[in-house]
Amino acid sequence: QVQLEESGGGLVQAGESLRLSCAVSGTIVSMYAIGWHRQAPGKQRELVAAMLGQDITRYADSVKGRFIISRDNGKNIMYLQMNDLKPEDTALYFCNGRGDYSLNYTTYWGQGTQVTVSS
Repeated sequence: QVQLEESGGGLVQAGESLRLSCAVSGTIVSMYAIGWHRQAPGKQRELVAAMLGQDITRYADSVKGRFIISRDNGKNIMYLQMNDLKPEDTALYFCNGRGDYSLNYTTYWGQGTQVTVSS
């Protein structure tokens, strides 16, 4: 079975940093694409950051220069480093991974971790 579980969320003040982690119960090397999405109350879920392969990244304009997505294949963990957090970053953050051929290109989602940024 493949399961994703986020951790690292919390309540922080504007300007502070958080590092979200997403543990993959299977093998992350079978994920050819990983990403982080977020959903704030009353808003649609949006893509925050994505990584294709090992080094091709994509970020939402709102987080460029502040957030960094990475993966540690040895630990089967993906990360989202969030710097200079702003109140508008407040949301439930989800990690996801898209499996390769061996996983029939299935997309897996975590249950989410809450990030709340106060001003």
